[in-house]
Amino acid sequence: MAVPFCIGKVIDIIYSPSEQEKMKEKLTTFCQIMVGVFIVGAVANFGRVYLMSVSGNRIINRLRQTLFSSIMRQEMGFFDKTKTGELVNRLSADTTLVGQSVTQNISDGLRAVAQATGGVGMMMYVSPKLTGIALLIVPPVSIMARYYGRFLRAITKDVQDSLANTTQIAEEKISNIRTVRAFGHETTEEDRYNTGIKHVLDLTYKEALMRAMFFGSVGLAGNCVVLSVFYYGGTMMTESQISVGDLSAFLLYAAYIGVSLGGMTSFYSEMMKGLGASTRLWELTDRTLLYQYMVDIIQVVIITGRYHPGGIPGGGGYPGGGLIPTSPVIGNIEFNDVRFIYPSRDDVVIFDKLSLLVPSGSITAVVGPSGSGKSTVGSLLLRYYDPSQGSVTLDGEDIKKIDPTWLRGQIGTVSQEPVLFSCSVRDNIAYGSQDPTTVTDEEIYEAAKKANAYHFINSFPDKFNTLVGERGQTLSGGQRQRVAIARAILKNPKILILDEATSALDAESEYLVHEALERLMVGRTVITIAHRLSTIKSADQIAVIDHGHVSEIGSYSQLMDIPDGLFRKLVERQTITVDVNGS
Repeated sequence: MAVPFCIGKVIDIIYSPSEQEKMKEKLTTFCQIMVGVFIVGAVANFGRVYLMSVSGNRIINRLRQTLFSSIMRQEMGFFDKTKTGELVNRLSADTTLVGQSVTQNISDGLRAVAQATGGVGMMMYVSPKLTGIALLIVPPVSIMARYYGRFLRAITKDVQDSLANTTQIAEEKISNIRTVRAFGHETTEEDRYNTGIKHVLDLTYKEALMRAMFFGSVGLAGNCVVLSVFYYGGTMMTESQISVGDLSAFLLYAAYIGVSLGGMTSFYSEMMKGLGASTRLWELTDRTLLYQYMVDIIQVVIITGRYHPGGIPGGGGYPGGGLIPTSPVIGNIEFNDVRFIYPSRDDVVIFDKLSLLVPSGSITAVVGPSGSGKSTVGSLLLRYYDPSQGSVTLDGEDIKKIDPTWLRGQIGTVSQEPVLFSCSVRDNIAYGSQDPTTVTDEEIYEAAKKANAYHFINSFPDKFNTLVGERGQTLSGGQRQRVAIARAILKNPKILILDEATSALDAESEYLVHEALERLMVGRTVITIAHRLSTIKSADQIAVIDHGHVSEIGSYSQLMDIPDGLFRKLVERQTITVDVNGS
């Protein structure tokens, strides 16, 4: 802010009637002062840009950590309703926009405010009369900025929402490209994505129009002020009310203020964008989990006086909160008059008064018509969801009161379509451990051998370091299944949930997987969602689910002896299928 003042004094020195030597001496002094000012300014600018850039990256990093942590702790019903692409967009685009808004943008805004304030002060010092003329621009610009900011904040939220929707389309179709290509819908999906992007473009057109009108108006007002200053300043100079140097300094300060106004309007618009994007972030990070589960944990504390200080369990099992039993797990599981409705489908009752006892160390096969809720039994036991009425107990303890992380550590799952991560075979198997970094190669090899996976893994060029691709797509169905079983073996759970792990395999793969599963089931409480006759016959008890409750329960021979029983009808209709080998 000293530069225009110094330049004005230099001009006055040049135009003042004085001796040549004195003028040169004064010029030298002022130029030395200005060099010092330039050096200080350069150092300060370097520190400002560097510190704000570092701060911005740290804020973005922390925002992403907080947001991802919040996502990981949401109940399963949240994921049923929220699209993956939207969450990915919040993690990437929204956090970047907010981080930049509160660091570099604020830095630029504060610089512009300081420059404008200092400029106005120096203008008042040079000429209060001209300053009054120049400040006529402030009221209209302030009014325009207010309405422009409101519009920009709203339009930015709409743009980010629309962009999230298009990101969801892209993420979903790219991750399922095999299905898209199998049905020949590449062009259809391109059109769908292009429609979403066009909507985003239309919104940005509106933003661009308003932005152009605002900045154009501010620029016009600024130019009119400069012209007015020129006119009245020239008049005052002819009347000897102001010197050439002072007028030059005043005009430079006016130019500084003009630049500062541009900076402040940019700061204001970017801040409104940041506020629009931050609204979407705070909706998620401040999201309160379902109230009823907070009530549950309060009741636990009041009744039992025991509570694990890791947090409050939310809907579907908030990680890290609740009781951790000190006694070894026996494995007795009981469903007591369970009523359950999926949060995303609140008009469909899945279970109504469902009761089922699974004794420790037994194999219970769950069968029933399609859509009867067989897989939901496993979801409730894992506390992906909580029943709206009734309870699910483990060794007599309601699992709502148990720390969900500890609970899931006691349960292993092998599903019909196991999902592997896009890393190495070794990492996928080690994922079964509570701490994958502590798993030794010997433990991984032993688990692979028990799962009948060791031989085919060693046939790969990179062996256990082979990358399996997204969702394990580079492996066959049987290979993915055996890697998933190895992962479950390494976990060494007391309870095992099998969701028809062999139904989609060929005869050879089925034999190998079935053999591995038999090793895995020894000494464990097993719930198997069954469609294969051989699986059902080997179970200790069979539970038939129909119309939201267990309609029949017993051994294979007992159920087949019921003439009009549902189980017998399912077998006769081949809803329960005969195995590939004809058994």
